[in-house]
Amino acid sequence: MSRMGKIQGGEPLADRRVELLDAAARAFMRQGFAATSLDRVSDEIGSTKGAIYYYYRSKSELFFAVHRRGMELTQAAIRPPFEMDAAPSKRLHGMAFAHTLLVIDHLAYLRVIAQGLEMHLLERTNASERAELAETVALREANENLYIRVIKEGVASGDFRAVDPKLAAKPLLGALNWTSRWYQPRDGETLASKKKLALSIADFVTAGLEAKI
Repeated sequence: MSRMGKIQGGEPLADRRVELLDAAARAFMRQGFAATSLDRVSDEIGSTKGAIYYYYRSKSELFFAVHRRGMELTQAAIRPPFEMDAAPSKRLHGMAFAHTLLVIDHLAYLRVIAQGLEMHLLERTNASERAELAETVALREANENLYIRVIKEGVASGDFRAVDPKLAAKPLLGALNWTSRWYQPRDGETLASKKKLALSIADFVTAGLEAKI
């Protein structure tokens, strides 16, 4: 059966793959890479390991597929505000807001990204895993470059203080991504309350760069 065809029941394979990645993200978030087995992931999705092996050859390939999807979701969230026809400060604020809201709504993915980065920094990967991680690191750098570019434009326009854009992007992204470490979903939490939280963080990181009048 072609991977571009239909699985039993007529469900598109693309949808099934996303369902699998969502389940894997939850499992890796709760137990970490080392402690998470493919049996645990299959239990999470209510399927068998065979369904996982249809798409991914190993646990590490599945883990980095989750990591990669998290990066792709981040890109999809921040690119529209980056491309707005607006002042750099407004674009940066929009990017920070969208980024934070993404963390809140896709918490498992963003926590797995943090796990993957830690594995990379601590060199707890083998050669094959390093090759897979290199792809996700490239995606992370592409996302970071969008922030660097808008900060650079803001410095040039006078919207932002005379900072080093590459250096300034590091603590800014640290503040946004650290949300995945401390944020916990609450019962009865509304979209309005999530947006209020994301707005507060976007206000904070943007204000840190704005030029004083």
